[in-house]
Amino acid sequence: MAKAPTVRRTMHLKFSAPSVDPKTLLAMIKAARPFYEFFGGKEVRLLRNVDDPSRYTQVIEYEMDAKIELNRQQLASDPRWQSSLQLWRSVVTGGIDIDIFADVSNGDK
Repeated sequence: MAKAPTVRRTMHLKFSAPSVDPKTLLAMIKAARPFYEFFGGKEVRLLRNVDDPSRYTQVIEYEMDAKIELNRQQLASDPRWQSSLQLWRSVVTGGIDIDIFADVSNGDK
């Protein structure tokens, strides 16, 4: 049986968390690792803005079946994803901006 084609993506979740210790955010990421891996997560990082230490970007690199990736709205409505976002919303100030990127540096689409 042929393996289904996959796509690699990078997700950025941008948010403010002025009163949260970065160690708390890192613990949340560590606890959510099995969830990220279930959805094809390969690497998860947390970046802190050096000019505004209350601003963070969580970077999730993942690879998933191309057919599933095409229907991200269905994935976004998954209860497990919604539960994860709800946890993040409970500790961040304001909204969470989510951007999805494809790496085109090697000519990929």
